[in-house]
Amino acid sequence: MIRLTDIQRDFQVGDQQVHALRDINLQVAAGEYISIMGPSGSGKSTLLNMIGLLDQPTAGHYQLDGQDVTTLSDEQQARTRREKIGFVFQFFHLVPRLTAAQNIALPLMLAGMPEKQRNQKVQMALQQMGIADRAGHRPDQLSGGQRQRVAIARATVIGPAVLLADEPTGNLDSAAGTEVVKILEQLNANGLTLLVVTHDETLGKRARRRIHMIDGAIEHDTLLQNHTPPASP
Repeated sequence: MIRLTDIQRDFQVGDQQVHALRDINLQVAAGEYISIMGPSGSGKSTLLNMIGLLDQPTAGHYQLDGQDVTTLSDEQQARTRREKIGFVFQFFHLVPRLTAAQNIALPLMLAGMPEKQRNQKVQMALQQMGIADRAGHRPDQLSGGQRQRVAIARATVIGPAVLLADEPTGNLDSAAGTEVVKILEQLNANGLTLLVVTHDETLGKRARRRIHMIDGAIEHDTLLQNHTPPASP
């Protein structure tokens, strides 16, 4: 499903060149659950942004569903991102002035879905996330866990094949984080490919496959045979 070949990402910072990603070769099959770990500055988020088509490699190729997306135009990449990839971030990135329902509806509006169908899908997403009673609340009227549920609903309402989560529990207390992990893992159990960047060792150990990065390179890529996630933290 995902194939990265010899991916490099360089940044120019003043008179220095920073090698954010070095010779990344990675394959991800549909339905996998992968954690990406490593120290700060190791390239975890840069790798996630590359997979999510939020950033472009300096060199190398990225194939998504057999298509080399590095050759697509900006418009084609935006459409591919909108249709196939969902994002969840540590700080939610919800639109402050919009209600929970309106935030979830945003990708459906961008896709041109008719209002009646859009409203049905939003209501279904709210119910699945257990926040139907918060549909009319703005983000500042929601708890951190509720905001992350809205963010997950927005990321998945259009039915992407891949969900990319960057420190999804990093801004939540333990109880809210546990609930968010359960939701993400249920989505994966239903067939969604899940890649999670995290500093949390407990969360990182829950994935069936763990990638450890250092200095922009993949240091270890560990597949745990016969692995089942440990009990919820």
